[in-house]
Amino acid sequence: MDQHTSGHSHRRGLAAVLPEHDRHGQHPGHGPRAVFIGNPNVGKSSMFNAILGARARVMNAPGTTVLLESGSLAIDGTEWQLIDTPGTYSLLPLSPDEEVAAHAVMGTGGQPAPDVVVTVLDATNISRSLYFLAMVLELGHPTVVALTMDDLARRQDAGIDAVELSDALDGVPVVEVNGRTGQGSAALLDAIALARGGTPLPHELKRADLQVVDAAAWVEEGADRRFDWAARILSTLNMQARQRVTASDRIDRVLLHPVLGIVVFLAVMYAMFQATTSLAGPAQDWIDGTVRDWCTVGIDTVFSWFGAGALDGWFHSLAVSGVLDGVITIATFIPPMGIMFILLSLLEDSGYLARAAFVMDRAMRLMGLDGRAFLPIIIGFGCNLPALAATRTLPDSRQRVLVGMLVPFSSCTARLSVYIVLAYAFFREQAGLVVFLMYVCSVVLILLVGILLRAVKFTDLRSEPFAMSLPPYQVPRLVTLCTSVLKRLWDFVKGASGIIISMVIVMWLLQAIPATAAAGSFAHVDDVQDSVYGRVADGVAPVFTPAGFDDWHASAALMTGFVAKEVVVASMAQSYSIDTGDEDEQQQGEGSLGAAMRASFDESSGGHGKAAAIAFLVFTLAYTPCLATVAELRRQFSMRIVLQSVGLGLLVGYLLAVIAFQALRWVL
Repeated sequence: MDQHTSGHSHRRGLAAVLPEHDRHGQHPGHGPRAVFIGNPNVGKSSMFNAILGARARVMNAPGTTVLLESGSLAIDGTEWQLIDTPGTYSLLPLSPDEEVAAHAVMGTGGQPAPDVVVTVLDATNISRSLYFLAMVLELGHPTVVALTMDDLARRQDAGIDAVELSDALDGVPVVEVNGRTGQGSAALLDAIALARGGTPLPHELKRADLQVVDAAAWVEEGADRRFDWAARILSTLNMQARQRVTASDRIDRVLLHPVLGIVVFLAVMYAMFQATTSLAGPAQDWIDGTVRDWCTVGIDTVFSWFGAGALDGWFHSLAVSGVLDGVITIATFIPPMGIMFILLSLLEDSGYLARAAFVMDRAMRLMGLDGRAFLPIIIGFGCNLPALAATRTLPDSRQRVLVGMLVPFSSCTARLSVYIVLAYAFFREQAGLVVFLMYVCSVVLILLVGILLRAVKFTDLRSEPFAMSLPPYQVPRLVTLCTSVLKRLWDFVKGASGIIISMVIVMWLLQAIPATAAAGSFAHVDDVQDSVYGRVADGVAPVFTPAGFDDWHASAALMTGFVAKEVVVASMAQSYSIDTGDEDEQQQGEGSLGAAMRASFDESSGGHGKAAAIAFLVFTLAYTPCLATVAELRRQFSMRIVLQSVGLGLLVGYLLAVIAFQALRWVL
């Protein structure tokens, strides 16, 4: 068999199940099409990628469309188009993702009919898989059954023989495939090539004529027939005799317990939160300190080759304060992203992620979401960037968009430094309470904004019955996990680097251009207030008059915070020309920086500095997330969603800041 992967591509929405066109409007290939379909968590996407030679999982990108994985493969000299669809429990869809899967396999909705359907069955949950298979078989397309997780089923003394199952299905070809290792892939491809000539329809099933009856009526009317057929197959395989209490069942008694399950889940979330902050912190500091110093020395060395004057030129400033800052900004996000990708893969591959979704389902129903949405929101309190990556675990594209727009309202640890400095500067005795209340405010804000978005933008998002399979527990494969994590990291770097570096250079340019003749020369502005950046901050400051911080120092810090929230305090110190040295956040708030901020806020607020400080904190919590988060929003969603998310954050932050100041100035 000739097996070769080529033309591997990602395509969005329903276009992903349509033939591609080249620039002249012709199809690049007229080969047969094999559509892969199955329930969620059956190992379908892992198997699909193993066949194509790609180890990364297929992820459905959030947005108004659904991302499918497609690829071309030569089988016995014929170029096949392989299409992987989102997991679905029925051909009667409840979400946009399931609708795409249904159209792709049914050949409806204007989509071409598949030449072969590969239906993936989970050997550890064969009863549910058989009912789904019955629906696919009744479509009448040539069908091949890929039997996954049979190795796990055999450990439970419930293994299924592929030949025996094929006989029970009246000759429908069945191939055992290990999605994690790719074992059995070659036999599956051989079966796909042979099945193109047609496969039998089990005699108890009835072929559907979707030209006469609609899909909903067909699914509902034939339900009893399919259940009876599935029961007969189970009886033939004598599955009842193999049923017993498994290790997974015993573990689930704890993890799915209404009380213990929540305790375990919160412990897991705490561990993930600590991992993305405590473990990633030293690596980020090393990159931002040591690596930056190494790179700066290297750049200085190269420029010194062109004479001493080159080190003072604007091009050197651009290289160090522009390009290098952008690269370092990207690099500092790699540790938390890598840790989060590893943890997500471990939770997903081990089978725990499905249990966590079940435990938290009831709480998330308030926003029309299911339990899986809780994970990225919690991760967002560590860092918004990996939280957006965690939205990929959600099965529905509309849910992913909603959660993606809520993640920036999770108060990440980068904002914590701002909270601490201002809390100690204005509320020294109650600083801890102020910081705690900011996190409470974040939680309340997520709930209120979620309910608002559901009522205004996501009106079609309904709370459907939560049905999902609980896959058996298994040990993730190290090679697959590492390969997947590295690919995800590379996708992030490739997708976000252009935006981040470009915006950092723009910020450098604004600070490098003198606003007046006496301010200095290009890239040598003596006072940042005399640069274009400072003048822009001056121009923006009056907008915050109703919020009490009509001050260019504050607006300049907020502008810099768009790049990274970590530098808001440093920007404040720079604008006041204060060297904070090695002072921690508490010392900065209680020291000269805090005194300068109190003076500025008291002046801009008319003597209500504490109220203005609270307004500033609230605005910092809600307004535009950092540039890396914006870049990830753009990479996963679309520019339209990015603009809506950024606009929503600015609007909510501004309104809350104004309300907070106007209300608290009478009290504080």
